[in-house]
Amino acid sequence: MAKAQVQRMSRLMVKTLRDDPADAEVLSHKLLVRAGFVRRTAAGVWSWLPLGKKVLANVERVVREEMDAMGGQEVTLPALLPKEPYEATNRWTEYGAELFRLQDRRGGDYLLGPTHEEIFTLLVKDQCTSYKDLPVILYQIQTKYRDEARPRAGILRGREFLMKDSYSFDLEDEGLARSYALHRAAYQKVFERLGLDYRICAATAGAMGGSKSEEFLAPAAAGEDTFADCPNCDYAANTEAVSFALKPVPAEDTPAVEEIPTPDTPTIETLAAYLNVPASATLKNLLVKVDGEIVAVGVPGDREVDLDKVEAHFAPATVELVTAEDFEGRDDLVRGYVGPQGLEKVQYIADPRVAPGTVWITGANKDGVHAKHVVAGRDFEVSEYVDVVVVQEGDPCPSCGTGLKLDRAIEIGHIFQLGRKYADAFQLDVLGQNGKPVRVTMGSYGIGVSRAVAALAEQHADDKGLIWPEEIAPADVHVVAAGKALQTELALEVSDLLAEAGVRVLVDDRPGISPGVKFTDSELIGVPKILVAGRRSGDRVLELKDRRTGEREELTVEEAVARLTASAV
Repeated sequence: MAKAQVQRMSRLMVKTLRDDPADAEVLSHKLLVRAGFVRRTAAGVWSWLPLGKKVLANVERVVREEMDAMGGQEVTLPALLPKEPYEATNRWTEYGAELFRLQDRRGGDYLLGPTHEEIFTLLVKDQCTSYKDLPVILYQIQTKYRDEARPRAGILRGREFLMKDSYSFDLEDEGLARSYALHRAAYQKVFERLGLDYRICAATAGAMGGSKSEEFLAPAAAGEDTFADCPNCDYAANTEAVSFALKPVPAEDTPAVEEIPTPDTPTIETLAAYLNVPASATLKNLLVKVDGEIVAVGVPGDREVDLDKVEAHFAPATVELVTAEDFEGRDDLVRGYVGPQGLEKVQYIADPRVAPGTVWITGANKDGVHAKHVVAGRDFEVSEYVDVVVVQEGDPCPSCGTGLKLDRAIEIGHIFQLGRKYADAFQLDVLGQNGKPVRVTMGSYGIGVSRAVAALAEQHADDKGLIWPEEIAPADVHVVAAGKALQTELALEVSDLLAEAGVRVLVDDRPGISPGVKFTDSELIGVPKILVAGRRSGDRVLELKDRRTGEREELTVEEAVARLTASAV
């Protein structure tokens, strides 16, 4: 085995902190800064210091090994990209303010790549001309750029981040399904090797386009995604992808619509209190603007509209809430008293819970007046049913009906069956076996490499600091010299012996630092094995501590080298 590196903290650029950064909100942000792994350069922009870079490189290595094992071919494409390919797919506009746009000295428009579907498609169009050239899977590990409005949570939500993005190119849909399955299995191996607890969840495709889409989510309190998990079956989905079945009900005996005076009841809460009815008996009608046109969204009064679902449904159109000015000159829209009956000039979409036959109390489109006995399908028509409510704990599982559990999670991977969206945009054809052109079908697959580091820090930590999984840690063993000259000499000696055996060593040989500070730093930094040259150094006996379990035992130098050599990655 090749000799490994000994990292001496007396020469290493690492400065640990006792206190949390003032702007830190989540655990990973606090610990990665305090342990000297990263430092903030600007809002959403981070520098990786030597220990952090090693952890990041280890995540890269695992990702690269599994991508290579599944037949992926690594390339590196530019991050500085021309405008034209993104105009061809309309994503120059769709990305909106998140896109970093710039011009060269000649006035040419460029962007910093947020993702590379267009450029990979053009590469394959240039390089692959025959069915014999396919299938092919290409990938890169590269820094991406997105101008986040509110970068936060340290490296979890930054303006630049390291990502593995790969793309599959196949002749037929069956081939795409195989490439998708290959990636799905490879991702499972990656996250298992990284030591991440994760869930595979159904997801929406969003601006990426395509059909089938799944997310890999790492449960964590700091997560920005909420996912629904069924305790009875294997159903799991991002809440944006949870759908409720449309179940029409009979309503033959429902009386005709009756208008009732309801002064000063512009909200569901005031209406329910005035009529002494549950909010679930009322119909909430939220008005939004879709590319400037007003659309009404109907949901039960006890539910909230999930605007992310509404935006996903209308993508790539821009969706925004109406303002007071939007009601001016609109006699058909009465603020606080909108009802779906009689809305002839406004598109009306509704959640499936507003199924045909359901009966509601809703606005009468008159100030201070509501209507009861309003029946969906009899008194108003829904132009399109879209699941648009915020999912709640206990909502029925779409697969088995059991009440769903909700949890927070960090998105660490996403896989898409893109189909031919990008191939159509660039006319990506190859010559088929019959001599006729065949339109290629694509898949897109991403892993957040730097986000995985943050997810690991969230999931693998205690009140003392980080606890890295062995394969990802910046070293296999952290050797601590308690302070005296004899202890430092023994620590350096055993470090060299371990390195000769291929064990990666971080040794704290800093002079003038108290043993207490060194022990605290070793727990903060989180290397899984801590070897202390302490009070029994004169007997050439060291103390080995397991950072995860806290178990300790005394070993001779020879025993320690043998034990750690056997357990090293």
